[in-house]
Amino acid sequence: MGLFTKDIRTLDDLFVHQLQDIYYAEKQLVKALPKMADKATAPPLKQGFLDHLKETENHVTRLEQVFKMHGAQVKAVECPAIDGIIKEANETAGEVTDKAVLDAALINAAQAAEHYEITRYGSLVAWAKQLGRNDCASILQQTLSEEKAADQKLTSLAESKINVRAAS
Repeated sequence: MGLFTKDIRTLDDLFVHQLQDIYYAEKQLVKALPKMADKATAPPLKQGFLDHLKETENHVTRLEQVFKMHGAQVKAVECPAIDGIIKEANETAGEVTDKAVLDAALINAAQAAEHYEITRYGSLVAWAKQLGRNDCASILQQTLSEEKAADQKLTSLAESKINVRAAS
């Protein structure tokens, strides 16, 4: 089912489809974050990726809970956006030889993923409320808040250490 196909007729259909999309994205990030941590050279960045991996595993569990609460099948649909973000991150990381610059590139890739997730979770929270599913909205809001916090941590790390190191 594509995003704008005849299979999506209602806001509820769109809500479920986007749950499936972000579920796929989170599961892909569970695979990608350990690899990013392995590539990172700055200890705080490496630890940040590992910490966010634990959060991401919780995000997967929360999504499964929302699927069940909403009466929808727990299912992932392929998400070309997150696949592209991860592919670009891998390609860029493979091209960077300076380790300090590599850390800056990894932050950039991680923030691209965070911004994607923030967009999706923001819409899902709004749609859940519109559908009268404040129970689902509350759970999705927890994850949205964590994604925003992760993005802010990456920004702080980049601005205070990583980008400075990469520029020298």
